[in-house]
Formats: sequence, C-alpha cells, structure tokens
Amino acid sequence: MAIRSLKDIDFAGKRVLCRVDFNVTRDKKTGAITDDTRIVAALPTIKELTSKGAKVILCSHFGRPKGRDAALSLKPVAENLAKHLGAPVAFADDCVGAPAQAAVAALKPGGVLLLENLRYHAGEEADDAGFAKELAALADVYVNDAFGAAHRAHASVHAVAKLFNVRAAGLLMIKEVEYLGKALKAPEHPFVVILGGAKVSDKIQVIHSLLPLCDTMLIGGAMAYTFLRAQGLPTGKSLVEAEQIETAKNLLAEAKKQGKQFLLPSDHAVAAKIEPGVASSIVAKDKIPEDQMGLDIGPETAKAYAAALASAKLIVWNGPLGVFEVPPFNKGTIAVAEAVANSKATSIVGGGESVAAVKKAGVGAKITHISTGGGASLEFLEGQVLPGVAALE
Repeated sequence: MAIRSLKDIDFAGKRVLCRVDFNVTRDKKTGAITDDTRIVAALPTIKELTSKGAKVILCSHFGRPKGRDAALSLKPVAENLAKHLGAPVAFADDCVGAPAQAAVAALKPGGVLLLENLRYHAGEEADDAGFAKELAALADVYVNDAFGAAHRAHASVHAVAKLFNVRAAGLLMIKEVEYLGKALKAPEHPFVVILGGAKVSDKIQVIHSLLPLCDTMLIGGAMAYTFLRAQGLPTGKSLVEAEQIETAKNLLAEAKKQGKQFLLPSDHAVAAKIEPGVASSIVAKDKIPEDQMGLDIGPETAKAYAAALASAKLIVWNGPLGVFEVPPFNKGTIAVAEAVANSKATSIVGGGESVAAVKKAGVGAKITHISTGGGASLEFLEGQVLPGVAALE
C-alpha cells in the first residue's frame, strides 16, 4: 500500500494529530499504571515528531466508558509519558471543544499534548463524521501510530484520517505492518506457526490463511481439545466446541492434503478444576480421565514443539498454550516462549497472553517483534484489510 512515512513530511511548526494506543493496564483500586508497554512503544514516533518541531497532539481511547468517567481518564497516562520523555506533557480535559482548542493554541513547536479519552464521546466508536471533523479541526497533519486500534473503524482511526490531505503512519505502525506483512507475503522457510487460546472458532480464519504458507502448525490451549475430539480421543471435562468438531476434522484433512505438519499435544497437565494449587497430573493424549480437564500441554509436547521451533527461520505465535494465568498451568506456555527465544528465527509474537508469557519467561528482548495489537494482529494475519491502515493509503 502507498502509505507515507514520517520521513516524507516537513513537520516544522505543524499541528500534528497523532493517534496512539494508550489503552494501558491499570490497577482497578488505585488507578496506578501497572504496564506501560504501549506508552513506551509510542515513544519513538513522539520523539521523532518533537525533534522535527511539530506541535504533537496525542489522542487515544482507554477502556469502555459510558460518557465521562474519572476512573478512565488519561491524565495519569500524561504523567507517565512525561517521565519517559523527560519533558512536560500538557493535558486537555476533553478531546474536542473549547478545552482541546485552548490546549492546542497554547502548544509550542516541539511540545506534547495529550487529549482526554476519545471514548467519552459516543461519536468515536460510531465513526461519526461530525466528531471526526471536530478532531480534524485541531491539526494540520494526521499520523496514526495505534496499530492496536487499526482493526476498528472508529472515528479517530478511520473517518478523521480521510479529512487530512497529509497523513502518515507512525514508526510503530510501519513496523507492525512490515513484520506481519512479511509472514503473509514473503515468509522464510521453515515457517512455524503456534496457535493457542480457548476456541477453534476464534482461529479458524487465521488457520485457513497461514496453513498454505507455513510448514508446521503447533496447536495448544483449550482449542486443542476440539481437534483431539475430532480424532475420536477422550477429552474428559476439557473445553470442547462441539459445533466446531466437523470444522476441526476438515482442517486436519486439509493439513494432510497440503503436506503440512499439524502438531497436537501428545500429553497434558490435567486437573478437576481451574484454581491455583489444585492437584494435577500429567497424562498421555488418550488418557484424560472423565472427571478431569486438560489445562496445559505436557512436558513431552513442550519438548516436541521446541524441536520443531529449533530449525525454524520464521515463527508466528498467537495465543497461550494453557491456562497461563493459573500456575502450574503456565509451564507449557513458558517452555514454548523459551524455545521461541532460543531459536535463530525471526519471531513475531502477538496477543496479550502470548506477550505476557514472553515477559514472564524473561525472554522479551530475544523476540524479534512483539506486536502491540492482539485483535489487530490476528485480523491482519487472517488476511483482512484493517480500516485504520487502509485509511492511511
């Protein structure tokens, strides 16, 4: 796609509306930011704009407020961002109207302003033309660096972009599109895909999209039990999508027809219920007891998956391989995270829990690209056109 980058534009003295993804994790009781990964990810674009003398107007959503909600204000984000930049960050009490207009008017070249939560206004999620026009009136140039929101046709990523003659992708946006695009357009081989998560239904399209492109597909998480049931194996109380069993059979047949390795767990960590410290055991794939459920891949599976990853040239991973948030059912996911990190392959990890696993395993620095967009990266890998990316063309 023909999308401008930051190097193509003279930003000196220009007001730049920059859409970022500051939908950060915060403590529900204290409101303190507990994970500022998304803020850090936006720093290169913000610094590039300020270094070129732009008046940087940042906008983002946070949570799902119904109107104004003090608990979902972006003001603490402005304070966190100021610490990272080592410079003041102005804050506007609204994203449109008089408060936003006054804050923009006071902004100097090289200065940074953060507007209040876009979702305080219903027009944001409605992709409302009137709301987009109010946002656009604040600036001369539009930059989108919010890949994590690019799959939503919301006003700040879609309608507003079309109102600017000069629009561009931020550094993070370009990085995301380039890495994920590589998997779809020019993958290196052997190409190994790891898919986890709860439901086959959530991953059907990405399996269809990547199966013809990859050499090996590794399946984990609860979605594996629908495939195992499709093979006639006992799954006990494990989560199975009964309505997807026929689809699973067809996908297994398609993988065989295409000559692809489609690996399912050969052993499992099982327990009677999901809770920390519950009695658990490791069983073979055909030995899950009727009163137990599979909650993680077993050590034999982790070893087999690591062997498949060792020779890979490209790895794409989306979704945890067990109930990652409840130890000890995080062992398989962490083992795979370590195997991905130890591989010499170009590695691309997307999806909140997969990213969390990489960080938990302490191997984040060894991953080539950690995607900031869970839903966006999944839809991109499905081959869908993302509204926020298309609007930049």
